Amino acid sequence: MTGTGPTPRIRVLIVDDQPLVRRGLSLILSPDPSFDVVGEAEDGAQAVTLAGQLRPDVVVMDIRMPVLDGVGATGELAATLPDCRVLALSTFDLDEYVVGALRAGAYGFLPKDSSPEDLSAAIRTVHAGEAAVAPRLLTRLISTYVRAPHGAPPAPTGRGELTPREVEVWRLMATGLDNTEISRALEISLSTVKNYITSIFDKLAVRDRAQAVIAAYESGLVTARAAAGDPPGCGHSATRPSRPAPGA
Repeated sequence: MTGTGPTPRIRVLIVDDQPLVRRGLSLILSPDPSFDVVGEAEDGAQAVTLAGQLRPDVVVMDIRMPVLDGVGATGELAATLPDCRVLALSTFDLDEYVVGALRAGAYGFLPKDSSPEDLSAAIRTVHAGEAAVAPRLLTRLISTYVRAPHGAPPAPTGRGELTPREVEVWRLMATGLDNTEISRALEISLSTVKNYITSIFDKLAVRDRAQAVIAAYESGLVTARAAAGDPPGCGHSATRPSRPAPGA
């Protein structure tokens, strides 16, 4: 019987304007047989060039850099290399640049004071095509920096009308509930929640949970004040999760 062979390593490009940070991230990832650090870049412009040459699976991208920042570089990579997934890094949990990166196409976000284990888990999560941002941290970020324009309608349409139940799932998602908590709040199965979320993504023409939550705030469906209290069925949110949560 023929074996399936070893699992391909995740090709990682590290981008940060500080050499010490780049070296530290490389030293964390290189010993892990799951990863292959294929290169390092010191700014966003160099990152875009190297990504085109090296074709990494995941780009670990600092947000604030000279020449071209992480937001601009993420947008260029999303447009030119859609299979290359960006994990944004920032010194601060609450950073408007992180929201910009998520809007531009980043699959996840990690604070720079995260543990090596969190970094490895987040890279694996975005490589799998899931959002590596814990729901409550995502909500705190977006509610802080995204506002609906004056007179915005409460429930926009995408490629189709959302049903009332889909709007409710979308609202709960945007106030910080994860899939299990939405299941409990609405007394429906977890698989049904996932089906609703898949439909919401399709109708809103968004790629992931982060973009869906941004759309909810931009539309006026939820507001920062509405999200400030604990949603039904959950406790107080932590400033930083111990491990990134997967998306829908």
